[in-house]
Amino acid sequence: MLPRDLQRVLKIRDYCLYIQNDMRALGNEQSAFLASRTSQQSIAFSLLQIGELASGLSEEYRNTTKNQMQWQPIRGLRNIIVHDYGKVQLEEVWKIVTEDIPTLKVFCNEQLPPEYRQEE
Repeated sequence: MLPRDLQRVLKIRDYCLYIQNDMRALGNEQSAFLASRTSQQSIAFSLLQIGELASGLSEEYRNTTKNQMQWQPIRGLRNIIVHDYGKVQLEEVWKIVTEDIPTLKVFCNEQLPPEYRQEE
C-alpha cells in the first residue's frame, strides 16, 4: 500500500489522465472545448479534485517537492472553481489543461513506484 501522500499523488495523476482523455475526445481543439459545456464542467470538476487532493498533501511533502511543483496555484485554482465559478476564464482553463496538466502528470508518475506509473 502506498503512503498517504503518494495515494493522493496517484489520484491526482488519474485526474490528469481523465482531463487528457476528455481533451482527446474533443480532438484537442480549443474551439471544441469552448463549445462543449459538458466537457467544460467535466474538466472543471477534475481540476477541482486535483486542487482538493493537493490541499490534502502533507506540509512536509509539499515542502520537499516545492522546487518541482508549485502546489499553491493548484490549490488556489480549486478555490476559484468552488467559490467563484462564474469568474473562471475558459481560455485560462484551456492553458492549464494544455500546458500544466501534462507537466503535473509527468511529475506524479515520477513520484510513484514503477508499478503505478501510467502514461495514457
